[in-house]
Amino acid sequence: MIRFDHVNKTYEDGFVALKDINLEFKEGELTVLIGPSGCGKTTLMKHINRLNNPTKGRVLIKDKNIAEIDPVKLRRSIGYVIQNVGLFPHMTIAQNVAVVPKLLGWDKEKIARRVDELLKLVNLDPDTYRSRYPSELSGGQQQRIGVIRALAAEADIILFDEPFSALDPISREQLQDELVRLQQDLKKTIVFVTHDMDEAIKIADTIVLMKDGEVMQTGSPEQILRHPANDFVKTFIGTKRLYAEPSEETFLVDDVMASHPVTAYPTRGLAESIKLMQKSRVDSLVVVDRAGELKGHVSIFQVLDKYREENRTLADLMKPFEYVVEVGTPVSVALNLLNDHRLPYVPVVKDGNRFVGLITKGSIVRHLAEVYTPATEDAVPVVQDEVVAE
Repeated sequence: MIRFDHVNKTYEDGFVALKDINLEFKEGELTVLIGPSGCGKTTLMKHINRLNNPTKGRVLIKDKNIAEIDPVKLRRSIGYVIQNVGLFPHMTIAQNVAVVPKLLGWDKEKIARRVDELLKLVNLDPDTYRSRYPSELSGGQQQRIGVIRALAAEADIILFDEPFSALDPISREQLQDELVRLQQDLKKTIVFVTHDMDEAIKIADTIVLMKDGEVMQTGSPEQILRHPANDFVKTFIGTKRLYAEPSEETFLVDDVMASHPVTAYPTRGLAESIKLMQKSRVDSLVVVDRAGELKGHVSIFQVLDKYREENRTLADLMKPFEYVVEVGTPVSVALNLLNDHRLPYVPVVKDGNRFVGLITKGSIVRHLAEVYTPATEDAVPVVQDEVVAE
């Protein structure tokens, strides 16, 4: 689909940004370009829509040299999503999404249908959002609009330049999931630049790892995790992501705990607490004071039982934790507590009683699935997850 044929890029000051790049981006696949800052990944990607032009070599799309294509026409045929979204602040969401289709001469009815179709695709109700302005949306919602704007003209190729890096961790995770879901349905040819190896492993069909303007290794996430090409690749991936069978000595609660569970102060009222649990989709809250000291826990059932008593707070209802583990505790200890006492979670503390995270069966399984790559299916024990406040 997209092919780099001995591409070199040297700037006027003599800096060599790309060195003899030979790459192929397969049709319908999501390829991630990753590497340290200044490695050339964004420079390489911008050659695809001619925001950069090679000093030597060729870039071909469907076997056609793009140097022979008018750059404006080329860019209108390629979706482009950037980090700061780039929505026009004085245009409505519908007008922002319709920018390229309008330039391509689509009629109004076709544009309107396409806008509504795309909003639904990313779970934004057209009646609610089409007339809003970017300032009325959250950062994650704005980035969703950036994604569908790139899809609006039905482009076969979409370029993503670190689109989620400025978002909070929850929004970022949601948008990564959204992108994977969309790609399964749409099968676009996507080139995605990131500096985050976890993001690359999660979303990529193929990873291209770069350093100093050169390609160090190309392969699927599985291939790169199992067979890193050199020491640079090993270091960049991080030793914990490489295959290693966990042992009791190295596998600690620090590695697997959920570090941002839902917490509340003891002074929070019951109505507020219900709203917080609804918003966070949890059925209990960990109660901490303003210094971060662990105080106890409260379930939705306790709150509902006393809800009519308006002067009640979480301090009146919370129960202390019977079992707590310190940072540095082997995961096997926490897992035994979860199993032996049928607990949904165990809090992790440090410096006496300062709350730092939760251990759940789900957090252990997710860590094993995302960080370790076992050689056989029976290398990791399979445990059932429970509904917990994460």
